[in-house]
Amino acid sequence: MSLVEALVSVSVGMLVLGALASFMAYTGKSMAGLSNYVDLERQSQLALDIMTRDIRQTKHLYSFATNRLVFTDSDDALLTFEYQPDQRRLVRIKNRIAQPLLTECDYLCFSNFQRNPVGGTYEQYPVTVSPTNTKLVSVTWVCSRTIIGTKMNTESVQTAKIVIRKQ
Repeated sequence: MSLVEALVSVSVGMLVLGALASFMAYTGKSMAGLSNYVDLERQSQLALDIMTRDIRQTKHLYSFATNRLVFTDSDDALLTFEYQPDQRRLVRIKNRIAQPLLTECDYLCFSNFQRNPVGGTYEQYPVTVSPTNTKLVSVTWVCSRTIIGTKMNTESVQTAKIVIRKQ
């Protein structure tokens, strides 16, 4: 085997190894992104299940802000859902015990509505007078993580409308 043949075979081998390494890095990043997506969706669903269960059983909305809901619960205690943007988390507070529901949350917004639907649409009228007139609460959030140097989102905005049953 001559020196030229050896150089050509080493060069071809290095190209094949480079392509294989590039493909493995891409596959690893894709798998990490998919795993991230599944985990964030699981956390979002769990948080939404807890919020839905609790809000449906409350007596009424006590106070409202776009990042904080305070309810009078069925046992007359206050139940709070508060988004803390500096810590990127949604917290459930009852009897002074804080339970994080969502972490790594980039955006969260609450809205409150009356019972009556707007004619010809699927939307309800917003509450304008007192938060105790609220019959429907809407929550929207987006969570993300940084994986392998890239910020990866849930790829969809989580949105839910929850009806207060006891009102």
